[in-house]
Amino acid sequence: MTDSTVTQSTATQYRISEAAMHLGVSTDTIRRWDKMGLIKATRDTNNHRVFNILELIRVQQKASGLHSENNYRVLHSAKQYSATCIDLFAGAGGTALGFHNAGIKHVLLAEINRDAASTLQTNSDNMKLGWNVWECDVARIDYSGMQADIIQAGFPCQAFSYAGKSLGFEDTRGTLFFEFARAVNEVRPMIAIGENVRGLLTHDGGRTLKTMLDVLESIGYSVAFKVLRAQYLDVPQKRERLILFAIRKDLDYPAVFPVEKDYFISLREALEGCPVSEGQKYTDRKYDIMRQIPEGGYWRDLPDDLQREYMGASYFHTGGRTGMARRLSWDQPSLTLTCNPAQKQTERCHPSETRPLSIREYARIQTFPDEWQFHGSTASQYKQIGNAVPVNLGYHIGRCVLAALGHIGIANDMEVVEFDR
Repeated sequence: MTDSTVTQSTATQYRISEAAMHLGVSTDTIRRWDKMGLIKATRDTNNHRVFNILELIRVQQKASGLHSENNYRVLHSAKQYSATCIDLFAGAGGTALGFHNAGIKHVLLAEINRDAASTLQTNSDNMKLGWNVWECDVARIDYSGMQADIIQAGFPCQAFSYAGKSLGFEDTRGTLFFEFARAVNEVRPMIAIGENVRGLLTHDGGRTLKTMLDVLESIGYSVAFKVLRAQYLDVPQKRERLILFAIRKDLDYPAVFPVEKDYFISLREALEGCPVSEGQKYTDRKYDIMRQIPEGGYWRDLPDDLQREYMGASYFHTGGRTGMARRLSWDQPSLTLTCNPAQKQTERCHPSETRPLSIREYARIQTFPDEWQFHGSTASQYKQIGNAVPVNLGYHIGRCVLAALGHIGIANDMEVVEFDR
């Protein structure tokens, strides 16, 4: 193939050598893009790794500065549906706003942190969302008389004790997952959505996830799960979340998940026109060190004497530790945001200015709208944003929930996933 224009009607899956020849780049370049998480390989019928040429062209265009289209936007549906939701551990409202933008109405949002609860209430009032926000410990909620079609919760991952246990519902008491399961058991929603980090797949050898699946099964729910990569779902950030999609067993509803897009949004697109805001600052010495890091670079790009000074004993450890002294790249999605952009282990330095990302830049990367206000100290605001589910990821999940419930059709950018058992 010599024509550089590729359409949907042509073959799109290329082996790495074929793709490199078509693009005029080395196979090492494609491998580097793959390692950086900018592209995703699949397997053909012969179990060879293949790449989507359309995706590769988009990455090449971004890397060369030729890609001018800005795909960054906060996704929003024009229609509101009758589906209702209870949101537990609501945080700063990333999932809740995403669900709202998809067209889902909330009957309750529960959040124990005072600053985060204030964030939810203030934005509900300012944007006329009509949210019923409770600042409370979910363990103290009485669900008697409550009704909702959906319960959604981003419960923290906690280990369970297995000695002499039957791994039943009561065995999880004292964990925040138990509070999610208790709410589901008492309210009996049609659909329950659980959200967690990818690490839950292997936490405690996979036993923690198995316990959660067993518990939801025992209270009458079939569960499917999948890891979603936010960078392929309209979020300018490499962030992975494990989603549990539970359906009440008396209902013949499918588990529906969003299909990854064949594009990503760069940091340049996300931060275009970003409002100026407060943020953390480096000490004078750290500034002197960080200003020597090139765009997209990290501590290995420093002179050896500064590597030793900055890394200390970690200099001699094995492993890349690529998050340390890390400056982000304009033409890639951001690395996963943490609760502190100046933290040594997980630096999130601006691509061209020598400073940590600001509050509003953090919010843009998590796809919160610019008018979304965060309460509390600067540290508290970073924590709220860093812990949030990206709003656009919540939007895509919300649309899939609506499709499962029959409010909208199962679109081409959705897929039905089999239940775990």
